[in-house]
Amino acid sequence: MSNSPFLFFSTVLLAFLFSMGEATQPYGASNTSHINYTTVTGFFLQDDPATDPSNFDYTKVNLGLINRTYPTDGSFDPSGTKTQWQRFAHYVGELNRNASATAVQYKLLVMGRHGEGDHNVAEAYYGTPAWDCYWSLLDGNGTSTWADAHLTQVGIDQALVANAFWASALEPDVAIPAPQSYYVSPLARCLATANYTFGGLEEKLPEDRPFKPVVKELLRESLGLHTCDRRSSKTWIRENYPDWAIEPGFTEDDELWSATLRESSTAQVARLKTLLDDVFTHDRNTFISLTSHSGSIRSVLRAVGHRDFSLLTGAVIPVLVRAETRPGPAPPTVIDPPTTAPTCTVDPTPAASSGA
Repeated sequence: MSNSPFLFFSTVLLAFLFSMGEATQPYGASNTSHINYTTVTGFFLQDDPATDPSNFDYTKVNLGLINRTYPTDGSFDPSGTKTQWQRFAHYVGELNRNASATAVQYKLLVMGRHGEGDHNVAEAYYGTPAWDCYWSLLDGNGTSTWADAHLTQVGIDQALVANAFWASALEPDVAIPAPQSYYVSPLARCLATANYTFGGLEEKLPEDRPFKPVVKELLRESLGLHTCDRRSSKTWIRENYPDWAIEPGFTEDDELWSATLRESSTAQVARLKTLLDDVFTHDRNTFISLTSHSGSIRSVLRAVGHRDFSLLTGAVIPVLVRAETRPGPAPPTVIDPPTTAPTCTVDPTPAASSGA
């Protein structure tokens, strides 16, 4: 493949980053410093290689928080009356207090994958090879539409399971820390998932931690080819979620999606690393909610050195991240060019007559 498609794809993304302005400029863009991310392991079951992602249910194991002691328990909870989450939150706070004079900070990223969407049903029906080479390039099949895919009823129910989990976990007997910041992908399935997950929790959430999400362009799924990953207009988002904030530089129409090229996995990791740089540079909060996609979450996990952990639709994973600002530019990384759609090796259309 020639360099020109890669240059075009990169230029569009860089133009978006530039349009975001200084307020959201990725940290280290001047090449004077960069942020190094690592996962702090030993606190969540999802960190443990023995934990099987295929049958993991976060709702049954306290989001995966391991039942353990912390070095701060003696002073914070001498009588042993605090909950596991209260002791963990205090310990993370102490980590940040001890690091306040350094270039290190800690955040808990609570990442939720959207519930099942129409595109998930279609891919399961047609099979991934036919989906990738043919069906994903269309807006739908005449019966179902998956361009900027919306949630199915199953997907809505999955988000409501998350809502019930949070409603219970926010009670004093669990006392999970409520997110201080909420970031959401602009794709319809994520906007709806976040709304179903955290909507209606006003009486449970602390007054200083309301559900006031910010729509972030870089949090979206892999860019290009698949119409399910082409977002709706800024106007549509504002009309459907009028009380939500949309970050500066967010364009009216989707200027990052390409009908002919698909973002590579290494490029997606770099994009999500840029999003992390933005969040860790400009958001001083510790407990962060991110509602996005399987590919976006996988890319964040790789950017912070977490082991791969595939999420089912509607699932949630917490990751304790240590971020250290270091002098000089970031080490060079290899970013693969985008790809075109694969060629169908068999006719993908015979099953079309029965619908998806």
